[in-house]
Amino acid sequence: MEKQVRIELHMEIEDDGLKETSTSNQLGNYYQKGNVDVLTFEEKTEDNQTIRSLITIYPEKVNIKRTGYVSMNQQFHSEHVTENVYKHPHGHIHMETYTKSIRYQALEGNEEGQLYIQYTVKLNGQDERNHSLRLNYKKED
Repeated sequence: MEKQVRIELHMEIEDDGLKETSTSNQLGNYYQKGNVDVLTFEEKTEDNQTIRSLITIYPEKVNIKRTGYVSMNQQFHSEHVTENVYKHPHGHIHMETYTKSIRYQALEGNEEGQLYIQYTVKLNGQDERNHSLRLNYKKED
């Protein structure tokens, strides 16, 4: 059964002691299929372009697929390296992701759902940077 949810996505990137953070709030949809949880939502860029996100949470891994103005299919699997290509209007970037940890608490009753991922990324073979992703979601009334 699909539920409308309020999603807060907070990203943090640390590079040589400098931190870059971004937070977005979206209205999206959440549903469970067996032991898999799925979140979908759309974001608008500053120049009004649409990016659709599909986050699939499995017991052992997380997949984030983005389509539209930018596209990527990023996989997170604890203590594993995964690769993908981030495509945007200015070109393609090869991403190598090492997932340090994934913590997930599914949406239950009135409790908020939470996903937290710590990982490193190398862009086009450059030095790795530390990343963290925190996603909170709750039922929309």
